[in-house]
Amino acid sequence: MYEKGLKIVVSGDICINSLQWVTEPQNSRGLNWQNHLNVHSVLKPGESLLLAKLVALATGASIHSPKIDDIELNISKDFLRSIAELEPFPMSADKKKNKKVYRIKRFLGFAGPSSNNPKLLPIIDDDENADIVIIDDENNGFNSNEKFWPLALKTPGKFPIVLYKMNNPIGSSALWKQLQKFHFEKTIVVINGDDLRSKGVNISKSLSWERTAQDFVWQINNNPNLAFLANCHHLIVPFGLEGAIYYRDGGVNEAYLYFIPYEFEGGSFKDTDGKMYGLTSCFVAGLAKSIASESYNKEEFPLLIGEGIGEGIVAVQKYFVNGFGENVEEFQFPSPTLFIEEEDDFINRDLIQDVRIPDLTHKDSNYYWYILSDKSSTNLAEIAYDIVKNGVNDVLNSIPIAQFRNLQTVDRTEIESYRSIKNLMWEYISTKNTVRPLSIAVFGTPGSGKSFGVTEIAASIAPELIEKLSFNLSQFRTPLDLINAFHKVRDFSLEGKIPLIFFDEFDSAFEGKLGWLKYFLAPMQDGVFRDENSIHPIGKAIFVFAGGTNSTFREFHGEDIKDENERKQFLLEFKGAKGPDFISRLRGYVNILGPNQTDERDQLFIIRRAMLLRSLIERKVPHLIDDNGKAKIDNGVLRALLKIRRYKHESRSMEAILEMSMLTNAKIWEQSDLPSKEQLKLHVDEEQFLRHLMHDAFYSEKIESLAMAIHEKYRMLSENSRNIDLDFIVPWEELSEELKNSNRDQARHIPNSLLKINYDIISVKENPEFVQFTEKELDILAEDQHTRWYRHRKKAGWKYGVIKDNKKKTDPALVSWDNLPYDKKDKVYQMVKIWPEILSKSNFKIERLKFLSKSDTSD
Repeated sequence: MYEKGLKIVVSGDICINSLQWVTEPQNSRGLNWQNHLNVHSVLKPGESLLLAKLVALATGASIHSPKIDDIELNISKDFLRSIAELEPFPMSADKKKNKKVYRIKRFLGFAGPSSNNPKLLPIIDDDENADIVIIDDENNGFNSNEKFWPLALKTPGKFPIVLYKMNNPIGSSALWKQLQKFHFEKTIVVINGDDLRSKGVNISKSLSWERTAQDFVWQINNNPNLAFLANCHHLIVPFGLEGAIYYRDGGVNEAYLYFIPYEFEGGSFKDTDGKMYGLTSCFVAGLAKSIASESYNKEEFPLLIGEGIGEGIVAVQKYFVNGFGENVEEFQFPSPTLFIEEEDDFINRDLIQDVRIPDLTHKDSNYYWYILSDKSSTNLAEIAYDIVKNGVNDVLNSIPIAQFRNLQTVDRTEIESYRSIKNLMWEYISTKNTVRPLSIAVFGTPGSGKSFGVTEIAASIAPELIEKLSFNLSQFRTPLDLINAFHKVRDFSLEGKIPLIFFDEFDSAFEGKLGWLKYFLAPMQDGVFRDENSIHPIGKAIFVFAGGTNSTFREFHGEDIKDENERKQFLLEFKGAKGPDFISRLRGYVNILGPNQTDERDQLFIIRRAMLLRSLIERKVPHLIDDNGKAKIDNGVLRALLKIRRYKHESRSMEAILEMSMLTNAKIWEQSDLPSKEQLKLHVDEEQFLRHLMHDAFYSEKIESLAMAIHEKYRMLSENSRNIDLDFIVPWEELSEELKNSNRDQARHIPNSLLKINYDIISVKENPEFVQFTEKELDILAEDQHTRWYRHRKKAGWKYGVIKDNKKKTDPALVSWDNLPYDKKDKVYQMVKIWPEILSKSNFKIERLKFLSKSDTSD
């Protein structure tokens, strides 16, 4: 389990955990005390004592550490004690499983030692030649008392690997200075994300992994309080039970995010599931398991740390699930199976994903980074096709996905907005004695699903408590209509329900522009409405203001207006309509992104379309999905539905096209099942739709001729090269089948590569003029082309070798793009440059994907 002969030392602050819990009377016929509630207590090792136990379980090694043989008999008042109250909690979120385990209901605080300084313990059989030193620094005296430090840290010339778990992020302790001076290169610092936040480090929580990661990177690069950590060679920050960031300084700073795709920070378990101490210690033990598993060189060290982070996340999940067992006094804590993979484990190592976090200079730069694009070896169009064909869960298993009952989304902006709204609703519902409604706004184009999204969020929180009501203000004629609506809301509140009220088209005109806003100010602020001379309380309610004339919040309050005079005029009218007063009463908003592309930065629209289309097929024509979960749909139909530039009525148009297709008795959604050209015209540009429909057929016919053209270019480049590659100078007819397939693979891949630089190809009747790529576009295409070739070669059994050998299948070019020699890079550039020309000769035009203008969004 660990490298033979490895010596591991664990030390640090000492704490004894006193656990207390109450059970029902044992019986009604025994002694008097047995007829009353029974209070139980037990002592458990904490801090470095617990860490040593966890590391021993994780590594299987003999650990050198402080020890207390019998904690109940030998406990001293000089030790620091932590006191916690336990209670049984469901072991898992699955309501069908009623097994309960003890976890912490609340931390009661500390019982301080008899002296001011908590007692520390020496390391039993300390060894100055320790290979790994693991420190638990809780800032309770150990970091300033050199007497108790491991010999391997104090002995000159000794350089062990150090896992330094620190609770208090300061760089002024004596221990930190010792590590910084003598051991920094091989020190791995582990500090919990909540510990950073407690020191005022502003890192978002429970919104999206991208947002958390980017906040962290910005803070580590700009916050002076973290300057001492920014120079760490290895820094790991766990975030909840679900993720961690690995930041390293190897000359160039890099940061990587490790995460559970379907969870967010704090999402695995709620506060109502209890708490546990020792979570970060368990994570460190998982990290130690990986590092202690084998010998390694300097280059492999970060890879082992990455493996260890995955081990740590898995272990922490299992540690929390097990808690203190069903019976605290009989349960062996920590569990011996904690670091052993079992079939019924809650989570496994393969599920943990990682992605490099982009480098940020300014906090808002690269804001639209999304993990989906970085985690995908294929482009978004291919992922979209796969989602429709095989389902969301089978495809999106390595990127963050948020689910709120029947609502699923992978779009970062939607995830963050929806989770913000969910957090607001949860806090509001949980808070007692609230006198005003919770007011949120929802914006989006007609048909984008504004009502559905918020309804699903509410239903995911409290489906039995929340009752939905809808009122369309564009249909109201007088303020009396609104008063009657408030009476209906109040009736629901009096019944003990929390009404979720949608005020659709709240931004419609009434007595002037935005005329309804002034009638909502008192209900939003004070939770009351006036009916003639009477004032009525509304009660607990959630107001949802759904925009009808504005598709985004920015548009609603005029932020998108560029002309200065026009903006001044708008703000004057907005103020007169009480717009600023209305906004000040909102507690949140969300922009719903429908199936249409919103602007140039919105690259995930095709994924949204795919998820919506898959959902429509599952709900409306489930017979088109076979027993293996595969949707039976023609590739041309699928391409047209996903790649059409715009749906005139957003999701309603997608739904209408499906409903108008003749699918009742169909076994596959064929092109002949689609509605007529005139019917399509109601919902899409019918000419463009039909062009996409036939694209695959046209392109498939030209694969062979394109592959031959690619080979001819290779021949030319090889003949003009100093190092002639004999494999590429033979005519197409004499080329090996393997190399022919490689050229065909490149030809098939061209459309997908072009999507990465925002180009698509369309079939035309005549040879069109062809474009020239910019240097930046060439860089992207060349790297993508080499990566595709690299994967194709590896899949065929090739590996890196100093000399190219067809029999041994070795090739010196089988390296990453960054390590590829200049002359070989130049060949790739030259190849990519001819794509427009060979496509043009095959009657394909490269066309930049167009983005919606303002006029495109109007129906």
